[in-house]
Amino acid sequence: MAIQVTEVGDASDLLSELRAWLSENWDADITVAEWWNRLGLAGWSAPGLPSHAYGRGVARSVAVQIAQEIASFGAVGAPDGLGLLLAAPTIADHGTSEQIERFVRDIVTGQKAWCQLFSEPGAGSDLAGLTTKAELDGDEWVFNGQKVWTSGGQIADIGMLIARTAPDAPKHQGISYFALAMHQSGVDVRPLREMTGHALFNETFLTDAHCTRDDLIGQLNNGWAVANTTLGYERSGLGTGGSARGVSVVPGTVAGNLERRVGDFVAPAGERPRRAPSAGQRAQAYELFVGLAKGNGKNKDPLIRQDLVRLFAFGELGRLNAERLKATRARGGDIAGMANISKLSMSSVMRLSRDLGFRIVGSQGMIHAYDSADNQTVTDATHNPFLAGVTMSALYAQAPSIYGGTDQIQRNIIGERVLGLPRDPGNDKDMPFSQLPKNA
Repeated sequence: MAIQVTEVGDASDLLSELRAWLSENWDADITVAEWWNRLGLAGWSAPGLPSHAYGRGVARSVAVQIAQEIASFGAVGAPDGLGLLLAAPTIADHGTSEQIERFVRDIVTGQKAWCQLFSEPGAGSDLAGLTTKAELDGDEWVFNGQKVWTSGGQIADIGMLIARTAPDAPKHQGISYFALAMHQSGVDVRPLREMTGHALFNETFLTDAHCTRDDLIGQLNNGWAVANTTLGYERSGLGTGGSARGVSVVPGTVAGNLERRVGDFVAPAGERPRRAPSAGQRAQAYELFVGLAKGNGKNKDPLIRQDLVRLFAFGELGRLNAERLKATRARGGDIAGMANISKLSMSSVMRLSRDLGFRIVGSQGMIHAYDSADNQTVTDATHNPFLAGVTMSALYAQAPSIYGGTDQIQRNIIGERVLGLPRDPGNDKDMPFSQLPKNA
């Protein structure tokens, strides 16, 4: 992954600049679109991006402080979603100046929402085994295949698509990376209902879907390297010690938020906290579980207290690892495998949170409102307003160890690419993909 970071020796000057800018520019009566236009073009939506890509080139830890400052001020933060988290930094690393202007500008200003078209029914953990075809027809690429686990596909304007452009090349070498418009007749997005009762994921069918030559991100048949950049940003973003954006508002043309009054998304000044929680505490929800234990009379249980400390320790480890990475990058270095370690840590935290939550609420944990409209019914029956959040988090806890690369894949990457352990024997590196055995 290309790293483009300009360290800010003392973030206080930058935060002072931000506070002055917010005082001058925040206006609760303008639309969300106008606010995001101001925020994005000033470099505050994605300050971690390089300056040539609508950012300020600051380290991740400084970007977190900027997001917290915006939240503390009481303004709506940057557009939510995968565009800012994954697409924008990937395009900043691999895209042309024209693509940065065309795609990244619309991301930081919230005009377009993105989704990720990577996994397939037969290519999940072995992502390079994907079979979605991309064929050049004149000045257009034409796609046929199926993707699955498409988060936010139902509200996305553009998808990050990887497809096979050279079936006779080895499987890692015949893949290319595209920006695919989702609003076309060849793209069919269907929701997948989860055991939580929600449908955050989708399956996506591509039937003669198309894009132009200019929508190819990076070099032809070099999409595996581009995809790994995206996956690196994904693992870093999902790991402990992440950012805190405050109010989350969905961007893009489908969600319908762009023309709404931006002030309607924030609480009045007297009803919001003075300061957002620290990144580690927010990411691990440590304070929430302490309050939950107190409210349920379990804060004296020694085993629950022990796990609360473990939860806090995970948050601190995430924060300290982020600081260590920041210091290393400031010296021009990097810490190999840190994104994978963060992803593994996040999976462990979710499992710990699941088990801890159930132990705190006891038998009430067997009750779950699969329809959000029934949440109040559960609350009235149990007199526990936090129960719905506990059960939702517990049911969802199985997902993080799978999406973004399974825990087993993260360990393989650390073992092979960081520790230098030997790979499993195989000929997939050299044999043409068209000749490799396929899953039944």
